[in-house]
Amino acid sequence: MADSPATGKPEAPPALGFAWSNMFVHPDEDPRSEGGFDDERTVLVEYLRDQRLTLQLKCADLDAEQMARRAVPPSTMSLLGLVRHMAEVERGWFRRVMAGEDVPDVYRTENDRDADFNGAVADPGVVGEAWRNWRAEVEFAEQVVRRASDLGVKGRKRNGEVISLRELLVHMIEEYARHNGHADLLRELIDGRVGQ
Repeated sequence: MADSPATGKPEAPPALGFAWSNMFVHPDEDPRSEGGFDDERTVLVEYLRDQRLTLQLKCADLDAEQMARRAVPPSTMSLLGLVRHMAEVERGWFRRVMAGEDVPDVYRTENDRDADFNGAVADPGVVGEAWRNWRAEVEFAEQVVRRASDLGVKGRKRNGEVISLRELLVHMIEEYARHNGHADLLRELIDGRVGQ
């Protein structure tokens, strides 16, 4: 934000009027569903799918620098960090908890529990790797859900607590929805694109 020559104070960014032109997609071209599902499983699966698509839309057409751009100090949050974080979240819940796999974290380390955000640097290779990891974890999660006989299938957390697939799907919708709110603000700071 530049300082005003007249007052020496920061100028406000130009106001963007509401228009489809500064939104992500026109409603007629939106890949997300509009609801209308009949059964619980489809509702949960499709709402989670829509949240995943929303994260992709928020990151569309950005270069590595824009993806890694941080919000405001001291926050380390960036769109790239969110993609890396959600890859970690998907992996933890679906591979470890639901499938019982003993797999390491993708980004987090014992010395840096926030490495998903801290390691989100403006490098095209880092961005590409983040998307590959996220897509692989989403694909695995979708397979777990498809193979589950019903939503009552149980997984076990690290602390020994049991969670049903039903509860996990609701949790994942909530997790994406919260972070997509962050993504809204991050994207608006980058290029003014808003909404949806």
